[in-house]
This record gives sequence, C-alpha cells and structure tokens, in this order.
Amino acid sequence: MTPATASAPPSAATTAEPSSAPVRRPLLDWRVRFGALSLVWGFSFLFIKVGNEAFAPLYVTLGRMLFGTAVLLVTLAVKRERLPRGARVWGHLAVAAFFLNALPFSLFAYAELTIPSTLAGICNAASPLWGMLLAVVVVSDDRPTRQRVAGLGLGFIGVLIVLGAWQGFSGQDPLGTSLALIASASYAVGWQYVRRTLSDTGHSHLSMSGGQLLLGTVQLALVAPVFATTPTSFPALPLLSVLALGALGTGVAFLVQYGLVDEVGPTTAMMVTYFVPVIATTAGVAILGEHLTWNTPVGAVIVLIGAALTQRRAGTSRAPSGRRSRAVSRIVRIHRTGS
Repeated sequence: MTPATASAPPSAATTAEPSSAPVRRPLLDWRVRFGALSLVWGFSFLFIKVGNEAFAPLYVTLGRMLFGTAVLLVTLAVKRERLPRGARVWGHLAVAAFFLNALPFSLFAYAELTIPSTLAGICNAASPLWGMLLAVVVVSDDRPTRQRVAGLGLGFIGVLIVLGAWQGFSGQDPLGTSLALIASASYAVGWQYVRRTLSDTGHSHLSMSGGQLLLGTVQLALVAPVFATTPTSFPALPLLSVLALGALGTGVAFLVQYGLVDEVGPTTAMMVTYFVPVIATTAGVAILGEHLTWNTPVGAVIVLIGAALTQRRAGTSRAPSGRRSRAVSRIVRIHRTGS
C-alpha cells in the first residue's frame, strides 16, 4: 500500500558497500516479482477489511505484525544474521516501529471499520504528499522545488476529489477517512526520523527490519489487551486474511521489495506505489462489492500524478555522496513503497 506503504514494512536499515562477489540470479524475473508485490500490497486493504469482520482492529494489526516478524526472524536465522545491538539503536528502532508500523497499521485497521478498502488504499497513496509537506514546513536537506510543490497542491486537490468535498464528502465517514490520512502521514514522520537517526548503524536491512518489526509487535502486544476485546474464536477466513496480511503483505513483501531495489534500483522499484491503489480499488469493487463513484478513480489518478511530481528532483540539485547518503536514499525509497 503504499507505502505502507501501508502499509510495507518499512525498514530502518542501511547497507554496506556493494560486494564484488558475483550475485546469484533470482529464480523469477524482476517483472514477475514486481507484479506479485503490487498484488500483495494492493490486496492488503482487502485483507484488513476481512480481518475486521472477526477481530478487533488492534488484534488484526497485532496478527499482522506477529506473522510479518516471524517471516523476517526465520530469514535472519537461515542467513545466520543477528538482530541489531546497542541500546541507542534499539531506542531509535522503537520510535521507527511506532510511526512506520504500529501506529499506521492500527489506524488503517480502525479506518476500515467505517470506510471502504478502496478509499483506504487511495489514502495510503497520499504518503508522498505528506512527506513533501513535511519537507516544506520542517528544515530539511531535501528542499522542495516548484515542480514538487505543484505536485503537493495537485495531490491534495486529488484527495478532495476522491472524498467528494463539494457534496459533503460524498457520504464517506469523516472519522474513518481522517484516520486513514493520519496513517499515511505517520509514514512521512517515520521516514524523516529514520533518515536523521538510523542512517549509519552498520547493520543490514534485514537485521534492522527484523528488530523494528519485533519492537512493533511488542508494542501492539502490550496495547491490544488493554484497549480491545481479546478474540475468543478464530474463524477460518478472517484468520487466513490476517495471516496473509502479515506473512505476505508485511514479511515476504519486504524481502521481495528489498531484492527489487538491489536489482533494478529504487526508482523502478518505487513504481509499485502507483499500482497499489489501482489493485486495492479493483479488489474492493470486484470481491467485496464496494460502491465506486466517478470521483474516486478520477481523484485517485490526480493523487498519483501529484505524488509522482513530489518525488522528482531538479536536474541541478546536489546529488547525495558517499556510502551513507546512498544507503539513506535507498532505504527511504523502500519506506515510500510500503503499505
């Protein structure tokens, strides 16, 4: 979802210099993996909606985090990598886990109690717009250009069109919609925090992501029993939806996205962002029977155009230099594609 990303599980890791050793060719072509990733993240909003039918939103999120963490921890064990070390790193990871996982995942789950999964998927696509807005109002090394500011304005016009602002928000629940938009804004806050605090830890993407999701799971495990009703039954379809949401949409999706970034670069890999709301909308209408008015797809296209413009840099802008800048750029791109 986007970026989830919504959404994906964003990671707070950096990478070392590329190795000169030959890289093993993936079994599946990158286009196949790109399409699979788009489908998994697009269907994540449907999985949330189905999970909500049997479980409280906080437990949907807890299950998502639990299954996603399990995938990454198993991968760490297979690769014989360790979780990060150091109190400072774990402290920053706890904050990253809150803003990039626990908070937005929970808000999207609560939002889908009252809004369609199609609308939640489109709201997720607004994450780059919030990131651009944050760059405008906060002192940052990522200064906006006229084109990117125009993209910001265009994107938010698209959001208003999606919501049908001229006709009382087209019958959409204001609270649910606000929660989904706040969730997408949470990703932007998390990206900025990661860039400033976890840009040079020396740990791998996998190690840092495993630690981040583990901390997010602990946060939800502490909160969910206090603020939500503990499940007493586990119907098959909602349980399978939560399992798919966590294992596929959070755990496996990160591993696939990480491989895509390494193989085809962050710019191409980030294009998955533009397919997620399309798939989320198609799944919501075709499978869940959600109603779709003309302003939803039209506004969604405008949102995506605006989001694309906010990601463009001026040709004369100062390019990042050094290992640290390359690592930060790469991981922030991973954040922006997650749902």
